[in-house]
Amino acid sequence: MRNRYLDLLRFLAIVRVVVYHVTGWATLTLVFPAMSVMFALAGSLMAASLTRSGPAAVGRRLRRLLPSLWVLAVVFVPAMLLSGMPMSPRVLLWLFPIADPPANNWGALALSIIWYLRDYLWFVLASPVAFWLFRRAPLLTLLAPYLLLVAVEVGIYPAPPVLREFGLYFGAWMLGFAHHAGMLRRLAGRVLYPVALALAVTGGAWIVGHPGPRGYDLNDNHLGNALWSAAFILIVLGRAPAGVAWLGRSRLADRAVTVVNRRALTIYLWHMPFVVALTPLVDVVGWSHQDPVGLAIRVVLVFALVGVVTLAVGWVEDVAARRRPELIPGGPVQATEPAGQPDTEGREQPSTERRDRPHEQPAGATLGRAVVPPQRAAATRSDVSAG
Repeated sequence: MRNRYLDLLRFLAIVRVVVYHVTGWATLTLVFPAMSVMFALAGSLMAASLTRSGPAAVGRRLRRLLPSLWVLAVVFVPAMLLSGMPMSPRVLLWLFPIADPPANNWGALALSIIWYLRDYLWFVLASPVAFWLFRRAPLLTLLAPYLLLVAVEVGIYPAPPVLREFGLYFGAWMLGFAHHAGMLRRLAGRVLYPVALALAVTGGAWIVGHPGPRGYDLNDNHLGNALWSAAFILIVLGRAPAGVAWLGRSRLADRAVTVVNRRALTIYLWHMPFVVALTPLVDVVGWSHQDPVGLAIRVVLVFALVGVVTLAVGWVEDVAARRRPELIPGGPVQATEPAGQPDTEGREQPSTERRDRPHEQPAGATLGRAVVPPQRAAATRSDVSAG
């Protein structure tokens, strides 16, 4: 079932990412560590898929992830080849980016956001093993990425780039596992708040003591980023509200959240090329980063251009998710579907009573210290697609 609070978090994360890339305001990374939040939400969704479908969830997740990338590649790879990028077997990484795919000078900047899909792909592939370990030793599995990152950052273990990324963001992914299992919600306040405070203080101290080229920007500080983000995730997921009924009272806001969630990957992939393309153009007319009006205009232009390309190719996300393609998602047809019809993740819509508290999951059996929802038993009898 859809959890509108999680949808709202994803909406805020996507908007924050775009605004940050346009403005360059480092403070935004501290106020809302969007990338870690996105990985945590993806981890929670992946855990739900594994619970329902087992390892088959990996194929379904890749099916939803890759087509939007291929659309981007169809446009940009020929353009980069024509402008000097050498043809080599590495170009095939644009089909399955387990490593950074090749790019030329302008493409490397415009398509720099591909790292997110690279990490996401690795995390999806690692999830069946990680989920198995998490169900048997949840606390140790949660701590492992952070211990790895500490070892890397203090020089104990010179990890290769892939393992460094696991240390940086897989901890957030695992917190998503913990959220799905109900562990974060069950943490008493006397435990959750001191832990979150300790993580925030430690991460904040590390950030202040190790400023990067852009000041106190989380993107320049891996360990500070991981610890600060963990504290943020513990609060926003561990103390999630019972619901966001107020969202449904605003048709415009509710539709905006739906559209951004259904087109999150398209928005993420296409916004950076527009940011890069607009920067020299707007500088010509004096819209600098120090000009608030100019910045506002740049933000509006980027969102407008992303909106146009989303109308053009966003339907690919519907096809990848095996939904009916829509120009603008969340129209009246979806709003009036009866209960029991599959939602955007392929799960049945709950009854009215269950919708009132979408964050709550049915009690399940306990395995180790992690809760295993009862759907797992049903999934062994009937494979329910979770996308």
